[in-house]
Amino acid sequence: MTVRVLHSIHDISAGEWNALDLCGQPFLHHEFLAALEDSGCACQNTGWSPHHLVVVDDAQTLSAAMPLYLKSHSFGEFVFDFSWAEAYAQAGLNYYPKLVSAIPFTPANGPRIIRANSADNGSDKQLLTALTELTSNNDLSSAHVLYADETTQQSLNEDANWLPRTSCDFHWFNRDYQSMDHFFEHFRADKRKKARRERRRVEEQGISFRTLRGNEMTRELCNVVFSFSEHTFNEHGHEHYLNADFFYRIAQSLSKSMMVKLAEFQGEAVAAAVFFRSDDTLFGRYWGSAANFHSLHFETCYYQGIEYCIEHGLKKFEPGTQGEHKVPRGFEPALTHSYHFIRDQRFRSALRQYLQRERDAVGRYAAEMKEHVPFHRQHIDANVSTPDET
Repeated sequence: MTVRVLHSIHDISAGEWNALDLCGQPFLHHEFLAALEDSGCACQNTGWSPHHLVVVDDAQTLSAAMPLYLKSHSFGEFVFDFSWAEAYAQAGLNYYPKLVSAIPFTPANGPRIIRANSADNGSDKQLLTALTELTSNNDLSSAHVLYADETTQQSLNEDANWLPRTSCDFHWFNRDYQSMDHFFEHFRADKRKKARRERRRVEEQGISFRTLRGNEMTRELCNVVFSFSEHTFNEHGHEHYLNADFFYRIAQSLSKSMMVKLAEFQGEAVAAAVFFRSDDTLFGRYWGSAANFHSLHFETCYYQGIEYCIEHGLKKFEPGTQGEHKVPRGFEPALTHSYHFIRDQRFRSALRQYLQRERDAVGRYAAEMKEHVPFHRQHIDANVSTPDET
């Protein structure tokens, strides 16, 4: 078994890559990674140079893979290490480039090592060894594995050179809700009243919603949806990571995984939220609006997503990173995990201590946020802990 580096996802066929166990995740599909490259969003020019690792046998049969990028910056990762780069610069060292195993611009939990057989983890050590060797042999500062699922965490925990880092996002968990009314029944009275009032305000303004799958998204409609998202990015002083061509490519190639909630006012589209779904999870990714309507953001991005999960029996909804404003609307604190290989021993030692203090602080923050969820206490106590809390 040998490890190869792919400088484009097109260096391997979609059939070979997708034959691996992708755990039902749309973001790991060959088509998703190809759309990022082909649209010019994730490529060398944008600081996301593909360096995917694959394990093959003598017959060049693929047995495992790791999505990997050589990064010249830290944007679009959502696990923030800008202060680490500043510390390197102050010491007269280069933090960039670095290697990052992640899905570009996608803070979604998932496997970072994908295998032909999910029960066979023999390739995990080989891939992680190749990753650290690639870092050292190319005189890079570090390697990072972001938003790792539990299986990937287990492999990384076996090597003390990988430093674990914990963050806190907010996820929604489906506790066998039968409808939105059933979901709100588990809220405390004051929180239930506020949530229903938010939804009612949107309806009273005359806004309606259409649910569109990828195959219903024309290029023109993709342009409209992207323009909403780009407008919202610009309002916050940020440049969009993606482009309309990416949205259209995904709509065509992963139509069953893409879902758009389109808000309309007097027959005209005024806002949209883009979602992706796996076998059991909904992922909220991009939102934008062309006009300012009261509570429209909460309805489009959160309540519409929750309602979709209930209707389709999805177990979880990951709406994106951070955001304490999600808690009153039924989202709960959930810990997410990343791992970091720091080649310089001095920085590795310093960061190990820092990350332990950070984990303690994140744990306290998550516990504090748990006290502010809108549910009746008996509703929470009657259910097992969320997977990220174990």
